Amino acid sequence: MCSCEEPRWGWGHCAPGPILLLGLLLAAPFGLLGEETRQVTLEVIPDSMGLPQNLLHIRAVGTNSTLHYVWSSLGPPAVLLVATNTPHSDLSVNWSRLLSPEPDGALMVLPKDSIQFSSALVFTRLFEFDSTNTSDVAAEPPGKPYPPYSLAEFSWNNITDSLDPATLSATFRGHPNQDPTRAFANGSLAFRVQAFSRSGRPAQPPRLLHTMDTCQLEVALVGASPRGNRSLFGLELDQLLWGSLPSGFVQWRPVAFSQKQGGRESALPCQASPLHPTLAYPLPQSPIVRAFFGSHNNFCAFNLTFGASTGPGYWDQHYLSWSMLLGVGTPPVDALSPLVLGIMAVALGAPGFMLLAGGLFLLLGPKRK
Repeated sequence: MCSCEEPRWGWGHCAPGPILLLGLLLAAPFGLLGEETRQVTLEVIPDSMGLPQNLLHIRAVGTNSTLHYVWSSLGPPAVLLVATNTPHSDLSVNWSRLLSPEPDGALMVLPKDSIQFSSALVFTRLFEFDSTNTSDVAAEPPGKPYPPYSLAEFSWNNITDSLDPATLSATFRGHPNQDPTRAFANGSLAFRVQAFSRSGRPAQPPRLLHTMDTCQLEVALVGASPRGNRSLFGLELDQLLWGSLPSGFVQWRPVAFSQKQGGRESALPCQASPLHPTLAYPLPQSPIVRAFFGSHNNFCAFNLTFGASTGPGYWDQHYLSWSMLLGVGTPPVDALSPLVLGIMAVALGAPGFMLLAGGLFLLLGPKRK
């Protein structure tokens, strides 16, 4: 069973400055992570069946280790994180098996005994809520829900067309296969993935601090027609739990934006739900997750909701964007500010919840075996 726990501390009302973190801060084995230099490459893995290219491999090679990020829009958009203790590990893909009803074993990182950590994150549904009669920012749900969009039932572009080796980025852009109301006739949902060859910050907000060990995702909903006058949107993320060290993390600021330039005037609050087991409802299958981990997996899910019934919103320019960092080992640490640095942590291997207040002390909740 999934070993999700209810958090001992809620998310609260976060200002735009704090950073939220999904993952457990655990010591990594010496020499595996935090290397001073890495050779970072980004490639589309071609298939021999003439289908749109939708498997992206980021490989960050250090002196003693390699990090693999495998992104795909086969089924619901998903990413695998794999860390090895050798600079010579490689990704192996059996396309005919991967596209079959039984993809187990179709995707491997070799040699297998070099793998120190592996996990996955799956983006399953796009939510939409009518917030017209909702005044409570923290209401759950934040309004009357419309039927969600299943991201497993989206059509996605050929990512080769958006591959940019100069910026180490590529974009998965999709729309529903069935769109009877033509809500996405002039719109799309985009997942822009970017790796980094050095540490730093993007010029655009939320300006998350990144390193060569991390990968950034920007999710953007652009031009889609909302089903209500004041619609709020959200994402469902399913997190595969896996019991190995070091751990992984997902890090974001609790803010989204209703304009592409991402200024303070377009900032939207980002609310996250507690983790909950997914046993109550069936999950869309991710072929790459099953191909790597097999069919017996433990998942927990959490939801993110963007915006409030008042203030700026998607309705302004039919635009919404949100960014996060994904990584293995210890996450990048921002300089402390007068704002509370809020951290929610859920281990990819042994869930627990932590709150770091002002960066001065750490409270660690109990873990469930």
